[in-house]
Amino acid sequence: MINNLAINTNTYHGFTLENAVQGASEAGFKQIELAGAKDHTNHVHPNMTKEQISEIKSLLHHYGMNCVGIGAHSNVMEEAGIAYLLASIDLAVAFDCPYIVTATGDSHGDTDIVEDESLLAEKLAPVLDKCEKLNKTLLIETHGNNYATGKAVKKLAKSLNDRVKINYDTGNVIFYGNTLPYDDLAQSIDYIEFIHLKDKLGVYNEWNFPAIGDGDIDFHKIFTILEEGKYKGPISVEIEFTPSGPNDLEEVNHFVKRSFNYLSTILD
Repeated sequence: MINNLAINTNTYHGFTLENAVQGASEAGFKQIELAGAKDHTNHVHPNMTKEQISEIKSLLHHYGMNCVGIGAHSNVMEEAGIAYLLASIDLAVAFDCPYIVTATGDSHGDTDIVEDESLLAEKLAPVLDKCEKLNKTLLIETHGNNYATGKAVKKLAKSLNDRVKINYDTGNVIFYGNTLPYDDLAQSIDYIEFIHLKDKLGVYNEWNFPAIGDGDIDFHKIFTILEEGKYKGPISVEIEFTPSGPNDLEEVNHFVKRSFNYLSTILD
């Protein structure tokens, strides 16, 4: 599965996309998920000009990086969030990748409660229509108040259509769902097409996501479940540090390299 590895540029929140691409490439990554969260990390965004998109393509080509997904988190319970997500599908077309990633609420501080899933389905309908037309897949991440586990997102996806699959975040299911990512992963594997590989330290609701291999998650067990489930999709490494964030770019690069080296040993 070493060839499935990618880097989520949200790892480089607060730094430039060039910082992210160069650092990830030097660490050994060859695939990338471009972060374009509406209210958080905007390495890409729907309002970019053709020239800006062309510059990013050139940057990726220079470092031999292939885009596997657009992280277009937006609050889909709001009209502005749906509009943002709709526009972000065009980014997936521009960067020739099959996946658009979102959650159902805000990227951080998600307080919305989905009481009526039929309303959520109604709001997502134009997004799914556009995904169908352009042959893209909408990935709902395990995240926030409403859909913190694979089991919850799978239930939602099954109620929508085949254009909706799961982006399974191994750290979020602990942080938001107080659930270990083992049985839940196995039970939802048939609907998972994208992984955010994130480690976790501390009590379940403590924001502490270190380098892969430095936390409490048993990644040998994670990859056994993925192999048994015949998982073939991207495995996008995401490091979100602690609330104080990294000290500097050097520390981010160190954590990224440390993560790649660790994964190389267990996936060899």
